[in-house]
Amino acid sequence: MATANQNLSDYNTSKVPEGSSYTIHLVVSQWNNSITDALSKGAQQTLNKHGVKKENIKVWEVPGSFELIYGAKKAQSFNPDAVIAIGSVIKGETQHFDYVCQAVSQGIKDLNVQAEVPVIFCVLTDDTLQQAIDRSGGIHGNKGTEAAIAALQMSKLRAEN
Repeated sequence: MATANQNLSDYNTSKVPEGSSYTIHLVVSQWNNSITDALSKGAQQTLNKHGVKKENIKVWEVPGSFELIYGAKKAQSFNPDAVIAIGSVIKGETQHFDYVCQAVSQGIKDLNVQAEVPVIFCVLTDDTLQQAIDRSGGIHGNKGTEAAIAALQMSKLRAEN
């Protein structure tokens, strides 16, 4: 398991770009909202910690993880410095999990290839609810924190061109 030996919220603050000049949009799935709300909160707190002003963080809500693709595309049209797509897909009894995870991964990849605004993948794809809890503020930290750092790094990279 990728998070078995690390905490998603541990990072070297000296390597994180200062974000006071950045605008970041978060597209948040309402499905599994106890998880996605925690991820969103972690991302927003981390962005604020690194200087992103509250008024420069816009949150878009979409019904589920599949809709993150359209939501992120729409957010890109406002030309923020980065977009964070936040979702949680928990494996059930059918193959629906596999189809949604594959589609969302490919869709967000496509947005990154086709547009100038980076989209950060913050979609948990867990086998159990407990795994999702562990990665959204539990024993493995918060993937939202990790996504916020990635958004700041990609915003800096984008600005350097």
